[in-house]
Amino acid sequence: MDLSTVTRVIAAHQRSDLDVLGPTVVPLAGGSELFADPRADLTGLVDLQAFGWTALTITDQGLEIGATCTLAELSRLPRQAGWAAHPLFYQCCTALFGSFKVWNVATVGGNLATSLPAGPMTTLAVALDSDLLVWRGDGSDDVVPARDFVTGNMTNMLAPGDVLRSIHVPLASLNAQTAFRKIALSPLGRSGAVLAGRLDADGLFVLTVTAATLRPVQLRYPELPTAEVLAGDIAAIDCWFTDAHGAADWRRAMGVLLGDEIRAELAGGQS
Repeated sequence: MDLSTVTRVIAAHQRSDLDVLGPTVVPLAGGSELFADPRADLTGLVDLQAFGWTALTITDQGLEIGATCTLAELSRLPRQAGWAAHPLFYQCCTALFGSFKVWNVATVGGNLATSLPAGPMTTLAVALDSDLLVWRGDGSDDVVPARDFVTGNMTNMLAPGDVLRSIHVPLASLNAQTAFRKIALSPLGRSGAVLAGRLDADGLFVLTVTAATLRPVQLRYPELPTAEVLAGDIAAIDCWFTDAHGAADWRRAMGVLLGDEIRAELAGGQS
């Protein structure tokens, strides 16, 4: 969709180029969501792609994902020795409601910043206990745990002028066993519920519930819980919601069902 009120697009080559950001001038990454609806309040865009940020950087501490990394690039992430969680990257990419054309423009940071409940990059970042580097509008840097970043349906911890710079995935999470489940009302429909489980080497079990809830919900246990305990905790989540992609009671029921499948899968993989 044309943004007919936008009169300028600024290519960002240095951080000071972000000084123009504000309520009516916003960052442009891939644009797959930005150009999806009318934005009559906007007068300008700042193109983050001009920074030339490296998409993926593997370090001794884990993985750094540049905010402008596309889903297509992320889906081709090479597996490293010990990275048992590697399949989760491709699984979360496939949960995106969009074609391969969208994969080639949609960015990891853009998906997080849009903060839709069904945003699969939110699922990925939260499930792997990632940290997000945010460039604040006042020039400071802020590291935000991914599980705290999204606060509601299309709301997050970014203020006007802030930019999401990168996502850090710790090595311990990359080495963990993971399991993934997604369900939608139609084969190609937007996700009604997306759950990801993680079992760390020390026995910690983490279940992340997204798409079915207004914000990501993470349940953490020092060891695998019983089916009854997990089902009760999932059912007690207080932010299930209803929209065209599923009713709240159905989403709760699917959360209990898929959560138990994840628990059983990871329990079966324990050595």
